[in-house]
Amino acid sequence: MEIKTFADLIDWTRQLHAHLARCLHESAALNKDERASALLDYISRHESLLAKAVAEYERQADSKAMNTRLYDYGVHKPIENERTCDTHYNDLDFAGIAREIFDFHDQVMNLYDNLIGKAEIPEAKTLLEDLKSLEEHEAMRMASQIGRMQDV
Repeated sequence: MEIKTFADLIDWTRQLHAHLARCLHESAALNKDERASALLDYISRHESLLAKAVAEYERQADSKAMNTRLYDYGVHKPIENERTCDTHYNDLDFAGIAREIFDFHDQVMNLYDNLIGKAEIPEAKTLLEDLKSLEEHEAMRMASQIGRMQDV
């Protein structure tokens, strides 16, 4: 997907989270490690909820920000989405899965952070800050839950 506007960026982000949720759900059934399988299942549900939250931003965001062009931002395929769905999750252990997922979320937050610095209209900057805040909050929530799961 070529990203031309903020609306495209948000739609792409929503699709990416939904795609990751589906892939992790499939891998949960195939991973032979019970703890890793449980983690994949948890993260899959979490990613589905995050995709729905991003969809709300699509519906409620300021139209001026959503229609702002991103040509000058150099954003076309900002995250390696081929990493998000392949069979390697089937074979990862608990720690490996956690590393991959946090790396994915770090990439999304870094993308938003980079775009915040380039935003020329206040509505676009606010939208990006809100999306970054959502990603940060959800990553912290996930880290807390994963920490609890690791303690068990």
